[in-house]
Amino acid sequence: MADIQAGYLACPIRQVISRFGDKWSMLVLYSLHTSETGVLRFNELRHLMTDCSQKMLSATLKNLEQNHLVSRKVYPVVPPRVEYSLTDTGKSLMPAISSLIDWANQHFDDVVTKQLL
Repeated sequence: MADIQAGYLACPIRQVISRFGDKWSMLVLYSLHTSETGVLRFNELRHLMTDCSQKMLSATLKNLEQNHLVSRKVYPVVPPRVEYSLTDTGKSLMPAISSLIDWANQHFDDVVTKQLL
């Protein structure tokens, strides 16, 4: 049992990918990466991800910030202005996510469309 737990704790797939592998995290990372300035405010992200609730987006952003993939900058103005951007670690992840997106585009019909038939 101790060997299983040690293997689990050392497993990069479980310990790293589980921190950003959900659909909302991937969409937030991709949205920040593809934005013109590399910076988006909360409501701009909400506009891009209309099927994501405000609560879920907020939780996703907090998770990505805690895992050092997204940076949150708060400006001392009223009303509060908060901007999100990718950290250097988040930027280094984008080639892998871009490759996954390319693969998804190439195999969409095989994975999604045929399943619907």
